[in-house]
Amino acid sequence: MYEKINTDLKEAMKNQDKFTLSVLRMLKSALQLEGISLKRELNDQDVLMVIKKNVKQRKDSISEFEKYNKKEEIENLEKEIQILQKYLPEELTEEQIDQEIENAFATEKPTSMKDMGKIMKNLTEKIGTVADMSLVSKKVKEKLMNI
Repeated sequence: MYEKINTDLKEAMKNQDKFTLSVLRMLKSALQLEGISLKRELNDQDVLMVIKKNVKQRKDSISEFEKYNKKEEIENLEKEIQILQKYLPEELTEEQIDQEIENAFATEKPTSMKDMGKIMKNLTEKIGTVADMSLVSKKVKEKLMNI
């Protein structure tokens, strides 16, 4: 995964695609920072988590820029998200997420809201890179409230 990003970065340099180049450079530095903080070589799972985090940051920024009607910044962030999402696997559908939540509940057998941490840990390990974890968290919370 890391090699693919480096290859694409070199390709963007050759093509003089300044926008893609800047996005990939930001991603590469985020990956290097993550490697330093973890004090180890990043595996593909780590790389995916960093990319997801970057996409989430940009989505959060878009919602802030929408408040101030900054169309140009929003367009740039959306282009950045498109570039980053090329490296992410296809996200799970809502039905698949529901099934994973059911499996986690069957495994963990929660009794109250106090068990949310255990369930979220279980789900993050299984589907953290292929699902919108804020949606997962919301669904788990709803399900725990009905226990």
